[in-house]
Amino acid sequence: MATCLLAAYQVAVGINGLGNIPIIAYTIAFGILLVAGLLIIILGFDALNSRIVVMVSSIIPLSLSLGLIWEHANPWRMQYLVFAVIGYLAIIITRMISFPIRLSTAILAIVHGVAGMVVFLLPSILSARGITSPGFALVGLGGALIGLAGLLLYFLKSGKPIVSRETVLRIFPAILLLMTCAFVVGFALA
Repeated sequence: MATCLLAAYQVAVGINGLGNIPIIAYTIAFGILLVAGLLIIILGFDALNSRIVVMVSSIIPLSLSLGLIWEHANPWRMQYLVFAVIGYLAIIITRMISFPIRLSTAILAIVHGVAGMVVFLLPSILSARGITSPGFALVGLGGALIGLAGLLLYFLKSGKPIVSRETVLRIFPAILLLMTCAFVVGFALA
């Protein structure tokens, strides 16, 4: 519930003074995080097994990374927007139509990997170079945590879990909370 409250705060108050595209992108990402948290509370962890969850949850790193690129990497705006749209459409198509599992997994890994690296690296680099405040690096930490959660879920679903299902499901809410805290504080300190 704390994750939902933090995500709601970020949607309502935490994103001000930016351009239209970053505000829209961040609002979508935190709005979906809020809805995902509520669905987990209402439906339990079985909600994570749905194909729709993969499609919807892909919006979180894509929206966050698009907002970061649009805000901090002007020369790459349009290219990244095209990548995000095509990547998301590819994820939807490979989940809705029967595609070989390796192809759909490869597309998901590429799209999530690129978006995740942007969310992790861009704030860290900007902060290390002094372009943003040091606290903005917390957004990168949030990106690392969301990547960790995604990897744990991926290995669990693939039948090759790194740790037991019970452990993953026990630590997943804590990872989501820490990730959301890192994002909220990092954006506030930007």
